[in-house]
Amino acid sequence: MTYTAETDLFRLSPELCKAVEGKRVFITGAGKDRGIGQGLALAAGLGGAASVAVHFHSSYEDGFDLVACLRAEGVNAFPVQADVTNLRDLWAMRSYVIKHMDGLPPNLVICNSGLSESGYRLGVASREVEGESRGMRRARVRQEFIRNLTESHRVLDTKIDGFLAATHLWAGEAIYHKEPVQFVYVSSRQATDPGVAVPGYVIANWAVLQLPRVLKVNLGKNADMVSSYCVLFPFIRTGMTSEYADNPKVFGRWQPRMLELNECAESFMQLLSWPKEETDNQIFQLTVKEEGDGIRAAWQQVELQAHESDLDESKASIRYG
Repeated sequence: MTYTAETDLFRLSPELCKAVEGKRVFITGAGKDRGIGQGLALAAGLGGAASVAVHFHSSYEDGFDLVACLRAEGVNAFPVQADVTNLRDLWAMRSYVIKHMDGLPPNLVICNSGLSESGYRLGVASREVEGESRGMRRARVRQEFIRNLTESHRVLDTKIDGFLAATHLWAGEAIYHKEPVQFVYVSSRQATDPGVAVPGYVIANWAVLQLPRVLKVNLGKNADMVSSYCVLFPFIRTGMTSEYADNPKVFGRWQPRMLELNECAESFMQLLSWPKEETDNQIFQLTVKEEGDGIRAAWQQVELQAHESDLDESKASIRYG
């Protein structure tokens, strides 16, 4: 067994559980043990969701353990293995998911899957190595260049292509079946407050923030069938971030300590319980502040605004005709 979550921590209050009661929930990137997707799947399943699709790509052992745990709790959970960057994979899972959701598509889609780089400084040349020949340096720098950008390419593909494809697939099914659907896109506070050494991660999470607006514009007269919003999470203690949990230099600018997975899931369910009219086409970030002997996690609304200003026409314009 690779399942290590403390299941009982994800049994939330009846008030918060109303956000998922009876919902057909599809969560991308839910398989990884000690991952955000796992925490959201537990909160949804234990909160009364009608069904929970646990999606994963390579983390199949963790994914099956999570499904087994949810089924033991009486949840209609089922595994979905697919590469979100492979469109044939995504299309092939469509009928399988609908079948396991009693003939209907999901009506709550949480796009959570994502990767991060191991870390490199964008635009910074590799350091000199004493005694290394010029030819050897060229070979090493080439390999580092390729490795770094290959990592970033995978990050961008997973987050941007994966979220876009999941949106196109399940929004289309919702409109076809005349079943309203809600999308929640999981981003990061690094989208608006970038950290060093993870350029692909920052760019991918920034791009995600445009999805609700782009979706709304493209749906036209069907826009009322689909609602969506983005969430920007701070540092959450996961398998990917736990090594930094005791290093305030990494997360200190946002929070006094890392949030635990169950705290993240509870805050997420709080926001999910709000009326759709209050969240549709919006961006929310989770803040963490000290309060007495503990902390307070609170949602803030974020607005991305483009400002236009005229420049000196004598150097910034050309007259024709």
